[in-house]
Amino acid sequence: MDFIRDIDGGFSVIENIKVSGAREGKYGVSVILAPQSTASGVFTTNKVVAAPVTYTKKVVKNGIVSAIVVNSGNANCFTGQKGIDDCEELVNLVSKDLDVPANEIAICSTGVIGREMPMDIISKVAYESISKLGDKPENSLAAAKAIMTTDTFPKEEACEVTLTTGEVIKIAGITKGSGMIAPNMATMLSFIVTDAVISQNAIKKALKIAADKSFNMIIVDGDESTNDTCLMLANGSSGVNVENDGEIDSNFQEGLNHVCINLAKKMARDGEGASKFIEANVQGAESFEDAKLAAKAIVTSPLFKSAVFGGDPNWGRIVSAIGYSGCELNPDIVTIAIADDEDETDLVRKGEILAFEGTPYLGCAEKIMQSKNITVKIDMFLGDGEATARCCDLTYDSVKINAEYTT
Repeated sequence: MDFIRDIDGGFSVIENIKVSGAREGKYGVSVILAPQSTASGVFTTNKVVAAPVTYTKKVVKNGIVSAIVVNSGNANCFTGQKGIDDCEELVNLVSKDLDVPANEIAICSTGVIGREMPMDIISKVAYESISKLGDKPENSLAAAKAIMTTDTFPKEEACEVTLTTGEVIKIAGITKGSGMIAPNMATMLSFIVTDAVISQNAIKKALKIAADKSFNMIIVDGDESTNDTCLMLANGSSGVNVENDGEIDSNFQEGLNHVCINLAKKMARDGEGASKFIEANVQGAESFEDAKLAAKAIVTSPLFKSAVFGGDPNWGRIVSAIGYSGCELNPDIVTIAIADDEDETDLVRKGEILAFEGTPYLGCAEKIMQSKNITVKIDMFLGDGEATARCCDLTYDSVKINAEYTT
């Protein structure tokens, strides 16, 4: 898409926004200051939700967010009224220091569930983070680093989008997440800011579309977090409206999808203990919903993900996952292929099994399975439904990391 241009710098590419991040040991605090921004959010569908999720839903409902404060190292979940009180204490701290109304400050947390917030440490780190607010690339990077938990690298993304009108806007985001990741949403936190002008109803619609194509299509371990939150702010600093007669500019939507998908890919690549990145692309399904069912089943299967880790082209596990996914399937016409960055081979072609022992198809598949990037391609030949899901392999290290998470 030549109307989207990737750019470096994270949040620093957006005017009238300041960000920061600071850490002390395993505890971090990031602050995003974007006064009077139109806002929307998508949240976990887990019935157990963290205090900051409950708190921030009420803030976002008003449609205006001026600041976001995020802490890592403690999820502030299953902490009762004390959890809400701690949210209010941290918000009031930020409100007073930045002179921003408390009802315009969102709050997010990530870390261990079921432990009270160490507010003495968190407050100290929050003050330090606020003192470092700035609009440079290093400020954005510091914010991305401060929200990391088991992540092995910070995750930023930014792009410039030329709208169908010829006007230009920018979109930038940071995210964290490498474990407890499953659709609805994939523990992840993500923060997106655009300099476009957009209404609350439109930003809500645009974010849902983007999240459904990105964060809701990644798997690491299949466990849905209690804290998952994606917030999007539009500060309007470009002066460019991305709506026309109530319709969102299609190039803006594609740009937002692009940022969210790339952030989601980085989370899947950074899955706890991961050694390989996997995409499952399903096309020709009877419907989009069927394509999603099949794609998600493939990337959720612990047996298939284990096979990828071991370099074993056990495509029977792909067939099995599609079969139990709940999608419409005719095994007599389906095509299954795998590919890496250089090669591709059919395993099954329109129902005909090709990858028997000793065949060149299986030989090529064995080679592909040693690669770092692996794509499973399915064609159902039943309709025009298409979807892509992403995950990482299941490794010894992923088990070790989660076995020792709180110890």
